[in-house]
Amino acid sequence: PREYIPLDKAFDYILGYTVTNDVSARDWQLNAAKAGAQWNRGKSLDTFCPTGPALVMQSTGIDPNNLRVQSILNGKTVQDSNTDDLVFNIARIVNYCSEDTTLEPGTLILTGTPEGVGFAKNPLCGCTR
Repeated sequence: PREYIPLDKAFDYILGYTVTNDVSARDWQLNAAKAGAQWNRGKSLDTFCPTGPALVMQSTGIDPNNLRVQSILNGKTVQDSNTDDLVFNIARIVNYCSEDTTLEPGTLILTGTPEGVGFAKNPLCGCTR
């Protein structure tokens, strides 16, 4: 476990990189009556956040700040971006998360996608509000 990770040591604490589907139940997330005004309630239902199946090890020398991120929905590309478009780079994200949270071995940090989320796109990309 690590309680605070300095920016220049962040990559020493990263085992590798994988993909996840950060599922959102917007009907829970955006409805205070259902979620009790808790944003995270709509992100944490059973079966949410499927992960993997592969893990690319940090030791391979991969540059996590320059990776193509692509989402395909029903055969159509709905997101096509790069991690160099993230607001904060990977080292800063790890550093920030460790400022107030102990990061245990196996902790997953999800960055989101540089290009945003489907329900906010205009027109919508195959999802409903």
